[in-house]
Amino acid sequence: MNRRVLPLILLVCCAHGLVHTYELAFPSVEQQMAAEFHPDDPEAGKQLSGMLSNTWRFFWGIGAIFAGYLVDRVGASRMLIIYLLGCSLMCMATGVSQQLPLLITSMLMMGVFASIYHPAGLDMISGLTDRATRPRALGLHGIFGSLGIASAPFLAWVLLSNGLNWRQYFLLLALPGFLIAMLLTISARKNYANADSVHSAFATKNVALADDGQSNWPAFWVLTVVAMLQGFVYSAQMSFLPRYLSDSSSLLTGNIATYNPLHGKMLAAGALLLGCIGQYLAGRFAKADRLERQLMLITFFNVPFLIWMALATDWQRFIAAGSFCIVHFMHQPIYNSLIPKYAPARQRSLCFGISFAMAFGFGSFGASFAGATLNDTVVYLTLAGVALVAGIVGLILTIMNRNANRVPH
Repeated sequence: MNRRVLPLILLVCCAHGLVHTYELAFPSVEQQMAAEFHPDDPEAGKQLSGMLSNTWRFFWGIGAIFAGYLVDRVGASRMLIIYLLGCSLMCMATGVSQQLPLLITSMLMMGVFASIYHPAGLDMISGLTDRATRPRALGLHGIFGSLGIASAPFLAWVLLSNGLNWRQYFLLLALPGFLIAMLLTISARKNYANADSVHSAFATKNVALADDGQSNWPAFWVLTVVAMLQGFVYSAQMSFLPRYLSDSSSLLTGNIATYNPLHGKMLAAGALLLGCIGQYLAGRFAKADRLERQLMLITFFNVPFLIWMALATDWQRFIAAGSFCIVHFMHQPIYNSLIPKYAPARQRSLCFGISFAMAFGFGSFGASFAGATLNDTVVYLTLAGVALVAGIVGLILTIMNRNANRVPH
């Protein structure tokens, strides 16, 4: 990986970690928020949580299409700064919201600003790397994402255990967004003059071979179907993982009858942190001529772990969830390496946007499904079925590209 662009890639990785912290911020405190707005009706509280999570995620996904369009015209670094400042402001708005309509609006707008990240960040990384180095860079990018995911419930556990509430939690999350925006602005001006011009210069000088050859639109659209199905699984699982793991509190207390939402947050942080292992492994073993096959196998491997989550009780829930996280997060570096392979370089940001609209926009309805379904066994068995269908679509993608992968690049 070129040393000149490595600092910029690391800064983008930090922005990636933060977008996933924002993503998991609401699920990390949804039980406390639901209890405030529906203190006497737990079922209505969970349905509200599913709706709010669905709202955030839907606009996070759909907004990526428009964000990708703007990135191609405004520039990735500028759009990243807009994302960081916007999410920070919406965290502040969420923290001071006293009425449900204002809370819904701030969550919606946070999803809109967060939707900018993936088209902007992934376009910048893909343009600064070539076929050989891109999977490793995306593996590093994924590790930061997993760290961000794990940090949200961990921070919630720390703050709520020490007497703070969910409003103060969101207010605190506004700070890192402002900090990274400032660092990105300084880095672009001081070291590169303009991060987007550096992005273009590296691509033009062939330091990082941004052009991956011919576009493959049929394969791209099949890939987006995999993204949508995996996004449904991801949304349902992530939206209620701390709640799911609250039943594993006996792992910490030794009391099977113990139910403690705060313990569930710490266990969720531990399970999600294991996703870093999957990101690292995938970044290491990903091969440009085997990406489709590797994506298919990883998707199929989701199925047994989701079935295990459906059947697990007590402390086994933590082991099942942690194992699922290792396997599930392996698909991200491989999947994100396939988009530049299929998409033309000039429309890459837009293609990233379309892909994430499918994954996080249409996939966001997994949150509403999980929120409306009280039985965890039904939830996770259904998700196993969805993952199975995603694996079959991945098999179709592999067959479609079998001959293309035999051609040396």
